[in-house]
Amino acid sequence: MLNRMYLIVSLAIFALLGAVSAQAAGEYVLATGDLVRVTVYDHADLTTETRVNDQGSVLFPLVGEVPVAGKTASEASSRIAKALETGGFIRGPQVNLVVIEFKGQEVSVLGQVNRPGKFPLQKASRLAEVLALAGGVTVNGADSLILISTKDGKTVRQEIDLLALFKDGSQELNVAISNDDILYVPREPRYYIYGEVQRPGSFRLEKNMSLVQALSVGGGLTARGTQKGIKILRRGQDGGMREIEAKLPDLLQTDDVIFVKESLF
Repeated sequence: MLNRMYLIVSLAIFALLGAVSAQAAGEYVLATGDLVRVTVYDHADLTTETRVNDQGSVLFPLVGEVPVAGKTASEASSRIAKALETGGFIRGPQVNLVVIEFKGQEVSVLGQVNRPGKFPLQKASRLAEVLALAGGVTVNGADSLILISTKDGKTVRQEIDLLALFKDGSQELNVAISNDDILYVPREPRYYIYGEVQRPGSFRLEKNMSLVQALSVGGGLTARGTQKGIKILRRGQDGGMREIEAKLPDLLQTDDVIFVKESLF
């Protein structure tokens, strides 16, 4: 429960403080529809505002169309500078491109978040920042999320531990978010307990939770209950249920069903 509260508070702080700086997150990648301003040092007459067209290019004086989609602002600046120099128009041009209106990129945040939906990526963004845009994880959300992205034409699925991200401050887990990425926060994992316990029912399964911890959440054994012969019904990879005899230090798994027997004496 403490870990859970830590996660909720951490997300609230991110929502209040807002974004991680663009420098920390890395440079934004240009996309179709973005409006950019391009300037060339000592050549004010070449200052241009233009949109990235459907072909992923910008139209710039003297050199015509220059492909920039999928490139950072600095990479796009270098491309325009190279076109000006190789075309023989300016020697050693110093080009600066900035995005003044973001249109091209968005991310979907689904599942157990307070404001699910699609959000525009108005700059280079990382996981914590996007979660804050969606209002953070709900009280019923899991402690990890699924990130689905496309890399080199292939769909990549990554599971990210949110507790490790916020509690340990792991920047490795605070990954950069790209156009069309999908963040999915599943519902919390649960276990079930019945038989001779004070509070039978369904409870949240915490990370690395042992059988003895689960029994304590259920209020402990009744006066008639016994720790001997506690059974767990566990779902296998084939979807079938199998019964195992459990010991108090054993770790639980999602959807485990615990049965505490009545003592014979």
